Amino acid sequence: MSTIDDKAVSARDVRPPLPPNHHGDAGPSGGIVGYLSGLTMIVGRSRDARLVTRIADVDETDHVVDIGCGPGTAARTAARAGARVTGIDPSAPMLRLARLVSRLRPGSSEMSWLRAGAEDLPLPNASSTVCWSLASVHHWRDLNAALFEVSRVLQPGGRFVALERRVRVGASGLASHGWTPEQAERFAALLNDAGFLGVQVRDRDLGRRGVVAVTATKPVRATTECSDDPETS
Repeated sequence: MSTIDDKAVSARDVRPPLPPNHHGDAGPSGGIVGYLSGLTMIVGRSRDARLVTRIADVDETDHVVDIGCGPGTAARTAARAGARVTGIDPSAPMLRLARLVSRLRPGSSEMSWLRAGAEDLPLPNASSTVCWSLASVHHWRDLNAALFEVSRVLQPGGRFVALERRVRVGASGLASHGWTPEQAERFAALLNDAGFLGVQVRDRDLGRRGVVAVTATKPVRATTECSDDPETS
């Protein structure tokens, strides 16, 4: 006969897995909390920034859009690689820190900062070659809308990278801010559904901390052209 404890365990076992944007209802960091969070990211995201710049193979020909840029650590790393960079974040304190630190640690004059969410990127169509999001996708409010925007602003053949901290199943509080393997795979499936190509999920180790990177490419759509060859017309 089942005990109360047995039933509780069974209830936990059948709970649906959390979506990749399981903190999407948290809202942007504001006030003193936003500034304190941003200060921790200035140093704490440096390894992530170097990693994502290598994964995306950033160089001076690129326009990088950093979605959820926070205080701009990864944006400045991309700028030092020669890229033109646009940092986008919904948090006013984060952007103030990004502008301040960038003035103190200049990496390139080709940097701009915009306040917006991932679901409504204030950029023209096909205006970037790289979009990335570091420790931010789990805060996106609407995954489908955000991926539509990523695809819209990327040029054909453009690269997308999502980098999240690797977390254990059942983690709570701050320890849950990231992705389990299942959440990473679910996000990869969404990229496939959105028409991206070459979607890959890879684990990376950054010292004592593990991250998971999901990468994809916007397809280059072939154009239909008239042919003089009767065999192909």
